[in-house]
Amino acid sequence: NWSANWKRIVAGVLTGTGAVLTYGLLYQEVEQADAGLPTTEKRSSLPVFSHDEISKHRSLEDGVWVTYKGGVYDITEFVPMHPGGNKILLAAGGALEPFWALYAVHDQEYVLEILSQYKVGELSVEDLKKQHNAKASDPYSSDPERHPVLRVNSKKPFNAEPPPEILTENYITPHVLFFKRNHLPVPQVDPVSYRLQVEGLPKGALTLSLKDLKTRFPKHTVTATLQCAGNRRSDMNKVKQVKGLNWGISAIGNAKWSGARLRDVLLAAGFGPEVAKWARHVHFEGLDKDVSGSAYGTSIPINKAMNEDGDVLLAYEMNGEDIPADHGFPVRVVVPGVVGARNVKWLGRIVVSTEESSSHWQQLDYKGFSPGTDWSKVDHASSPAIQELPVQSAITIPADGAEIDRSDETLTVKGYAWSGGGREVVRVDVSLDGGKTWQVAQLRSGDKGQPDEPSPPPGRAWAWKLWELTAPLPPDADELEIICKAVDNSYNVQPDSIPPIWNLRGLLSNAWHRVKVKVTED
Repeated sequence: NWSANWKRIVAGVLTGTGAVLTYGLLYQEVEQADAGLPTTEKRSSLPVFSHDEISKHRSLEDGVWVTYKGGVYDITEFVPMHPGGNKILLAAGGALEPFWALYAVHDQEYVLEILSQYKVGELSVEDLKKQHNAKASDPYSSDPERHPVLRVNSKKPFNAEPPPEILTENYITPHVLFFKRNHLPVPQVDPVSYRLQVEGLPKGALTLSLKDLKTRFPKHTVTATLQCAGNRRSDMNKVKQVKGLNWGISAIGNAKWSGARLRDVLLAAGFGPEVAKWARHVHFEGLDKDVSGSAYGTSIPINKAMNEDGDVLLAYEMNGEDIPADHGFPVRVVVPGVVGARNVKWLGRIVVSTEESSSHWQQLDYKGFSPGTDWSKVDHASSPAIQELPVQSAITIPADGAEIDRSDETLTVKGYAWSGGGREVVRVDVSLDGGKTWQVAQLRSGDKGQPDEPSPPPGRAWAWKLWELTAPLPPDADELEIICKAVDNSYNVQPDSIPPIWNLRGLLSNAWHRVKVKVTED
């Protein structure tokens, strides 16, 4: 029958969201705009539904409805038969297009024939037209489209992370699934007229075009993990409310960055032995500006910028393609091993200085404090700006609150681990019984089934490790508390709990990660 045919064709193909991302994302609005809004003749006599009505159907209990090119489909009965498992529920209550674009196998006529059997109505013309109703006065109206699988922490400015179960499907994080951390509207930058200013050196200002960066300096590629300082802030909120976006465990990603070395550019601009005597910091300013005209800015120590092993890049490529708008097009500084906040996007200005950046984000944000410090007595000047991040790990599979069947007999746990400053993660310990006993997970530096990337030189382990453990289920357990903790090559290890590291901004949240799962009977 048709369902068996579907399984036969599709099974084994849906092996990971990153496998076919090169086919591009087709967002609902783009698809519908290209096809033209449905006319009366094109549309069926089925009922018409609004987006609000469709969005109420997001679960098996309420029914699973999706839209595709203006049609509305009730796929509730198909969910148990989907070869990709419950990932189909990620599209529930919304559009199929961006999810189908992740898997090229869906772009087939027979797939549409299967879908057509579930059609229950049409999307209202009003909702099809809403894409045209953005207000020109909205400073965020030119922001790029984002994949709807992202879990949004803030719409304006846009900040979002992928679901954990998708995050670690790929060693190299596809750019559409890489967490988005924006402080201001995404600037529209013309790559032809783009100019980067390099200032503060004896020769005077050096002005570089994008072409200059690509032709005057050798191209270097670095695989590096970037992590937001607020990653896992939600764990701190469980102890006591903090100030900041409620990030889960996915404000982290790993990519291949390519561009000119900052060191080479500064040498060309006049950095030499005399400058080295007084220079202490390098400032970066973005082209993203607030209503007052102030740009996002920050700085790093000069020794990180000029160290041959520091691998700081003025990157114009991400994963072999031009850096996307959300990640800093046309140029982003990539500072491996250092907190994401210093990896300034839409880079417009570099300044060599004796002092740190005076920007808000350097002086009044991204700093750690004692658990006993509250907003009534916080002294930002007393705390250094975060640079290198501490060792980190998290469990991406299974999810907290998941249910597993006792008849499975074994449990597979997956996650990521990383440490700042180029320190390599050498071990991840996993416990299935709340920390009473521990087992060592298997680490990898590549996609599953593929060769690992070459081992990095000492002090230059910029990329994360993915890890996995398959172990027997503890006998007679009705609930498991699964814990992971990582160890780096300096034998730094994660602290066991949040309270001793809690801080009013919810930064540097790297305690043992814990999830609880229920063990059920058939």
